[in-house]
Amino acid sequence: MATTEMLERVLNDLRRIGGIEASAVASRDGLLIYSTVSRKFHAETFAAMAATMLGAAETATTELGRGIPERVIVESKHGKIIVTGAGGKALLLVMTEPDAGLGLILIEVAKASEKIKDILD
Repeated sequence: MATTEMLERVLNDLRRIGGIEASAVASRDGLLIYSTVSRKFHAETFAAMAATMLGAAETATTELGRGIPERVIVESKHGKIIVTGAGGKALLLVMTEPDAGLGLILIEVAKASEKIKDILD
């Protein structure tokens, strides 16, 4: 199975849990690798900005002596954005619906990021 097919399967499985509008895999420097982002969102911009957010959080927490963050979660009235590492090469980006609960989503995001790490490493 091709890499893109394996990534597509992981992201589609993630989306099936409910509450997730879109997801993507990006390189650590913000280049889009694969996405289920609809046309109303610009996937390349989503990937670049999410990588920037995680990079800024890593800088801040490292400077404060708090280690490297596992994830960044941004909440607004329109939904949540979750950015987490997926190995040394990639990031997993998830956009949720406004009323989505994070419990199950965070568990599934962690599982998906491990699968993505295995696919890309």
